[in-house]
Amino acid sequence: MTTFLDFTHVWEPRDSPRTLLMLHGTGGDEHDLVPLAALLDPNANILSPRGQVLENGAPRFFRRLAEGIFDEADLRLRTASLANFVTAAAAEYGFDPLQVTAAGFSNGANIAAALLLLNPGALSRAVLFRAMVPLIPEAPPALAGTKVFLSAGRTDPLIKPENSERLATMLTHYGADVELHWSPLGHTLGKQDVAAAQAWLG
Repeated sequence: MTTFLDFTHVWEPRDSPRTLLMLHGTGGDEHDLVPLAALLDPNANILSPRGQVLENGAPRFFRRLAEGIFDEADLRLRTASLANFVTAAAAEYGFDPLQVTAAGFSNGANIAAALLLLNPGALSRAVLFRAMVPLIPEAPPALAGTKVFLSAGRTDPLIKPENSERLATMLTHYGADVELHWSPLGHTLGKQDVAAAQAWLG
């Protein structure tokens, strides 16, 4: 476990050009999704930061005003910080910044979606488990060549199906190659989600 640019994080190098950026949900930490990374791509490097914001003691990647209502100014600031962290980590650890796949759950998936919208090119691929539309970008991002896997829950009490569909449509409109997968679960990550993401990643 290491800290720089104010991000406490886990770095596990592999003999691979690919790096998985693992982004935990509310209340998680830098260790939470490391086992998931090994399932998604066992040969990829793992970069797993801890969110810099605390909500009642629970780490998050950005602030929210209420459930499902984000502090957009803070989201933009934290997204820029995360993008800078990935760039700095690539220089520090020697991985290819053009071969970074983000895999996030809930709050982590939302900041990964914000990275796509605000910092196109920061990610080559993204696996978004239970993401929602994080914000509307001021300028349309160029996402041609970016691949996105979006796994939504049919019975998710926090994210309505139309919000998941709206995110998929938005990313597609900006040029991303998007696959929307529907899980029978709610706001939890299950074996179906992982298996579908594994197949998508190839």
